[in-house]
Amino acid sequence: MNGSLLPLFFALPLLAAVAVLVVNNRNFSRTVALLVPAGVAVAATAAVAATADGGVLVTQVAGWPGGFAIPYVADLFSSLMLVVSAVLVFASMVFAFATNQDESRWFVPMALIMTAGVYGAYLTADLFNLFVMVEVALLPSYVLFSLRGDRSSLRSARLYLIVNLTASTIFLAGLGAIYGSAGTVNLAGLAGAGAVPVIGFAMAVILIALAVKAAVVPAHNWLPATYPYASPAVTALFSGLLTKIGVYALVRSITLVYEPGSTVTVVVIVVTLASMVVGVLGALGEGTVRGVLSFHMISQVGYILVGLVLAGALGVAAVVFYLIHHTVVKTSLFLSGGAVEHQRGTGTISRLGGVANEHRWVTLAFFLAAISLTGLPPFSGFWAKLGVLQAAIGSANYLVFAVALVVSVGTLMSMLKLGTGVFWGRDPNTAEPDAPATPWRASIVLPGMALALVSLAIGLYPEPLLELAGTAGDSLTDPSTYVEQVLTR
Repeated sequence: MNGSLLPLFFALPLLAAVAVLVVNNRNFSRTVALLVPAGVAVAATAAVAATADGGVLVTQVAGWPGGFAIPYVADLFSSLMLVVSAVLVFASMVFAFATNQDESRWFVPMALIMTAGVYGAYLTADLFNLFVMVEVALLPSYVLFSLRGDRSSLRSARLYLIVNLTASTIFLAGLGAIYGSAGTVNLAGLAGAGAVPVIGFAMAVILIALAVKAAVVPAHNWLPATYPYASPAVTALFSGLLTKIGVYALVRSITLVYEPGSTVTVVVIVVTLASMVVGVLGALGEGTVRGVLSFHMISQVGYILVGLVLAGALGVAAVVFYLIHHTVVKTSLFLSGGAVEHQRGTGTISRLGGVANEHRWVTLAFFLAAISLTGLPPFSGFWAKLGVLQAAIGSANYLVFAVALVVSVGTLMSMLKLGTGVFWGRDPNTAEPDAPATPWRASIVLPGMALALVSLAIGLYPEPLLELAGTAGDSLTDPSTYVEQVLTR
């Protein structure tokens, strides 16, 4: 694949969104909404093949030299994220169409613009362009959040807007401080600059903003207070795309700007362990399906990011594998949980029960993904958590090892809570639904099932992804090739 094609990952969804608005035909919109992520997945797979040996694809927009132009860069890490993001967008769109969540003419174009911002964020090597791409992704998300139209979703959309605007303001302040002190916002140009106190502090301000967007403790309460109130398809999109931008940017920034063993290491350990514990405790006390899953996002972000400070390349490889696994599995759970909510008209656990008697396939899809989330074999979650545990032992960090094991037990307990309350519990026939119930259809269940089977396939044949994650971990730990290619192309 040629690096000059990288801007198309950003441009194609934008052009598709414009076409959808101009044509204003529902069948055309649905076709485009499926073709775009399918095409991105194919192109991103080609990028994975081109970077699988640790290589880097680079293009400088407008022909300016490195350090001045807007760089679009694809290494193995960003290419893998493009593939998994495109797959989950495709699955979420299928679910949205099956449940008629695209009734508004704004749904598809806003979703396409959001994905354009996400793809652009994965490919940029410039902090200012990262800020722009994050905002491109967030602006349509405000519209998507409010499309449901009820009072609770509008109230949650307001909180979501306030939190993200605040985080964006913090990001912009840190960006100005970095440019004022370093004279550049190019990530490659900032490699290792975290050792300079003023730059390290300014970068820490940006990391705080990214941590808010990733819902890292203590800036986490907004996520379970907002995500469950969007429509199920939108929640699935948000969980797999928007939160992952923050996680991806944290991984990229920390590995590039800070040296191993810096002060940021201590902070990362504290907040990630706190996220793991707080997230799982919140899940145990939550009363709705999507509320439980939202709290688990906080816990799993802790699992992902803790690998940054464990055993060098081994820990970072665990980060890459876990991030891909979690993106697939969490989207699967939100889609299967959304299928239950759509059919029954409610996501409140106390109003559900007996779903397994009505539809065994959605039950199977949910529990395949739930088993993977808890880290049991033979699913991708087993290898993801094993990687974190191995990295903890390799760095002699037994506190991380112990917390990871205990939190896994809590995760299992919360999944059992959903099992007994939603799928195998008694059906409270007298309970009033929050919305009209609808008949079961295969197209509603299929997206969540397909992603659960992807997790199973990874678990049964983990070697290819483990090898790719290992190569990506090596490149992130030693970013010299990335830096050289960005600055000299």
